[in-house]
Amino acid sequence: MKAVTVKKPGGPEQLEFVEVAAPEPKKGELLVRVNAAAVNRTDIITREGKVGYAENPILGVEIAGTVVDANGDHSFSSGDRVMGLVNGGGYAEFAVMPADRAMKIPESLSIEEAAAIPEVFLTAYQTLFWIGKLQKQETVLIHAGASGVGTAAIQLAKKLCDAKVIVTAGSERKLDFCRELGADVLINYKEQSFDEEVLKATDGKGADLILDFIGADYWEKNLASIRKEGRWVLIGILGGSELEKVNLFSLMSKCIQLTGTLLTPRSDEYKARLTQEFAENVTPYFERKEIVPVIDTKFPLEKVRNAQQHMEENRNIGKIILEIKDQI
Repeated sequence: MKAVTVKKPGGPEQLEFVEVAAPEPKKGELLVRVNAAAVNRTDIITREGKVGYAENPILGVEIAGTVVDANGDHSFSSGDRVMGLVNGGGYAEFAVMPADRAMKIPESLSIEEAAAIPEVFLTAYQTLFWIGKLQKQETVLIHAGASGVGTAAIQLAKKLCDAKVIVTAGSERKLDFCRELGADVLINYKEQSFDEEVLKATDGKGADLILDFIGADYWEKNLASIRKEGRWVLIGILGGSELEKVNLFSLMSKCIQLTGTLLTPRSDEYKARLTQEFAENVTPYFERKEIVPVIDTKFPLEKVRNAQQHMEENRNIGKIILEIKDQI
C-alpha cells in the first residue's frame, strides 16, 4: 500500500510516499480501508521531530473508512463505516484501529465529515468536561476559536452546557464563523486586548474556564481573564512554551487550577473510555445535525505537503481533510 512517512525531521518537503505492506490487525483491532484522514498539529510537530512518543513511522492519528477485517470482533462487520483515533498510520490506504476506539459513522455524515471528528471533538470534549469540569451556564474562553478544536469546543459548550462562550480569533471572517456556531462574545486579538474584553463581558469577574492553545504569549492576559477558583487548561503552545518570570503567588491568590494536557500520548485505555463516553453523549447531536463537523479544505493525499503547509499558515477554519482514493 501507499503511505506517507518522514525522510528526516524538517519541513513539508520531508514528507514522502513509500510502498509498504498493509498492517495486520491484532486481537482487538480492526483493519480499515482509509477513505479520509485529517491533518493535525500533532502530525506537524511529529514531522519536525519535536515529540518522542510517535512510534509508527506513518503519520496520521485520525481516520474514517470502511472495515475490511473485524478480526473476530462482534461489534463490527466488514463494510461498516467507522471513524476514530489510530496510533499513527492514518496517512495510508489501510490502517489498524483499536476496536474499542472505533465509532460507527452516522448515516447523516459523509466519510470526509467523519474524518473531521475524532481528534478535535475528543480533545474538546476531554478538555471541556473531563478536565475543565464545565457546568451549566458557566462562561468559557476559547482561544483559536476557528481552529478544529475551537469549532468543536464552541458547539459542545453551547449544546451540552448552554455555556456563555467567549472566543478569540485573528480575523473578522473567523469571528463571523464562530458566531454562526454559537459563540456569544467575539474578540479580535489583533485589534483588542482580550483580557479587557473578557472582563467587560463578565462584569469584571472573569471566565470560569479557559481553553488555551497559545501558552507563553497569553500568560499574563489569561491570568487577568480568569475568575477566582477558575480552571485553566493548556492544550497548545502556539505562542511559546517558556516564560521568563512566573509569579506563582498570583495563581495561588486566585485559587486557580492550571492543567496541561495532550491527547495523542494518552494511554489506549484512556482514549477508549473517552471515545465511548463521547460517542454515547454526542452521536445523537450529529445524527440530528445539531452539532456539525467543520471542514475547511480537502486535499488529495498526494498533496499532503500542501495540506500541512495550509495548517502551518493558520489559514484554515475547521479541519483540513486528506482524501485517499482507491488508487493513489
